[in-house]
Amino acid sequence: MNTKLTLRMDVEMVQLAKTEARRRGKSVSGMVGEFFASLTAGPTPKVVLPPLTASLVGLLPNKNISEADYRKHLREKYS
Repeated sequence: MNTKLTLRMDVEMVQLAKTEARRRGKSVSGMVGEFFASLTAGPTPKVVLPPLTASLVGLLPNKNISEADYRKHLREKYS
C-alpha cells in the first residue's frame, strides 16, 4: 500500500532531485524510497579481490581508459 509523504526542500534541491531522477529513469519518490530501504539493508559486504587485482586497484587514478584504448595497446604490443 502506498501513502503520501510530504518533504520540504530548497527549490534548487528539488530541481536537482528531479534532474537526477530523470537521468536515472526513475521518479523522485522511487529514489527516496530506495534511499530509505538502503538504510535498513545493513552494511554493504566488502568485495574481496584476488591479490594481483588488489595490487592493481588505484594504480592509474583519474585516468579514463576505454576498452578500445586497451585493445589498441595490445595490438601495438603484440604486433
